[in-house]
Amino acid sequence: QDIRERKGSFFTPQIWVELAQKYLADVLGEDWQEDYYIWDCAAGTGNLLTGLTNEYHVWASTLDKQDVDVMHERIESMKSNSPGGKVNLLKDHVFQFDFLNDDFSKLPKPLLNIINDPKKRQKLVIFINPPYAESGTGVGRTFKRNVSTETRTYTTYKDKVGKGINELYLQFLARIYFEIPDCIIGEFSTLKVLKAPNFKKFRNLFLAKLEKSFIVPANSFDNVKGRFPIGFKVWNCKKKEKFESRTAEVYHKEGGFFKQKTFYSYDNEKGLINDWLRQFFDKKSTPIGILHNNKNDFQHNVQVRITVEDIKDHTTPITVKNIREMCIYLAVRHAIKSTWLNDRDQFLFPNDGWKTDKLFQNDCLTFALFHSQNKISSNAGTNHWIPFSERDVRAREKFESDFMSKFIAGKLKPEDDAPTIFNIVSEPVPHYGTPHPFSDEAKAVFDAGRELWTYFHAQPDCNVNASLYDIRAYFQGRNESGKMNNISIDEIYTKLIENLRDTIEILSQNIEPKVYKYGFLKA
Repeated sequence: QDIRERKGSFFTPQIWVELAQKYLADVLGEDWQEDYYIWDCAAGTGNLLTGLTNEYHVWASTLDKQDVDVMHERIESMKSNSPGGKVNLLKDHVFQFDFLNDDFSKLPKPLLNIINDPKKRQKLVIFINPPYAESGTGVGRTFKRNVSTETRTYTTYKDKVGKGINELYLQFLARIYFEIPDCIIGEFSTLKVLKAPNFKKFRNLFLAKLEKSFIVPANSFDNVKGRFPIGFKVWNCKKKEKFESRTAEVYHKEGGFFKQKTFYSYDNEKGLINDWLRQFFDKKSTPIGILHNNKNDFQHNVQVRITVEDIKDHTTPITVKNIREMCIYLAVRHAIKSTWLNDRDQFLFPNDGWKTDKLFQNDCLTFALFHSQNKISSNAGTNHWIPFSERDVRAREKFESDFMSKFIAGKLKPEDDAPTIFNIVSEPVPHYGTPHPFSDEAKAVFDAGRELWTYFHAQPDCNVNASLYDIRAYFQGRNESGKMNNISIDEIYTKLIENLRDTIEILSQNIEPKVYKYGFLKA
């Protein structure tokens, strides 16, 4: 098992094996096993081939001799009707072969003859669930140092197909496509090949029609704990077309049909959301915070936050000139919850509709001010993010900064003795208490937030300049490792924070349709 984990090799659940074979039959015809040849070149112990009936048309190869022995035992089990996992194969069709390194001359002659015959090759189905391991230094099971960078296939195609070659399963696809042209590929893999930016170069070369596909949760496979989609895809390499989009069937972990979802390559888009963000980079004004943005997909949303900590990596200074756009960015990334199904969806460079939608802008501003990913803390310096005046929350003393309440009210003006950030006049914005342009949902968030701040300022030992993050830490406390606790023993605070979260959830329902309307995401 530890060897399998290192290689990223995991058994395919029988429920998906059967469904994949059904999808192949839907594409190739009911009698496809009589009309086509099948080769699983990453067979493991042959699990993917269970249920196939024409043993004379099926080959199975695997890297490890032990797996060959297991498949031979399963063949004997098939013959003797003894209990155990049976597989209908010929012994001579099961062999040890290192697909990413060995020359095809090592293949059994009948299979080699099929590969070398252009007409028979069109009837060859490469049916695989290749390993998902990826070379790199990232965190997680899929990142394995040097696991994919020492193969012959990597050396052959690294310059041709780009960064995606670091993933083992892309190496399988590359060698199959370029060295076994015009075949059929039925493969399980993540959706990176369809949409990830690092796979764009490969997509430009991989001209094959995606005939049919289905999507399932990754954690339905053995030993996979991640919450992301795995797809089974049937590619016809004879039909030369570049993948742009495809609607696939989505199934629950238990095997039931869930819904349909369209997947896109994004290759023809204006850009991704971080390309849009770069327009607003402001080096001249004094920062009032830092936006941590990282990569463009749902998978990395957990890292999207506002702090005062500049780690010099995937960060953008927040200033009076770009605060609206920074808050839009955070709201767009967090208004829609991340799920296993949208995990690899990319956030995009939007159209210009958002520019004139003041209601949307202020919904996003409100969302970013009160969301839990706003981690501004007064412990790291002056807190410029208090959205209320001292009178609003009955503060004991004057705040060090009233930047945010003035910004909301459109009252920032040049003053000789003010910090640099106040020396720019903001675009006038009516106070949130007026009918326009703050939505009723946004005003409800402010009302809930004001109640929370007011309760905090009634505490005898409160920090008058506390941020929302500071208030949460005050009531919830921290454990021995310094991590904030999830709950508080203060019942009044618990009720107030839950009310605030509820109003933010309602506000997010205002923002979500406009995320699609303005093109931050594709539906």
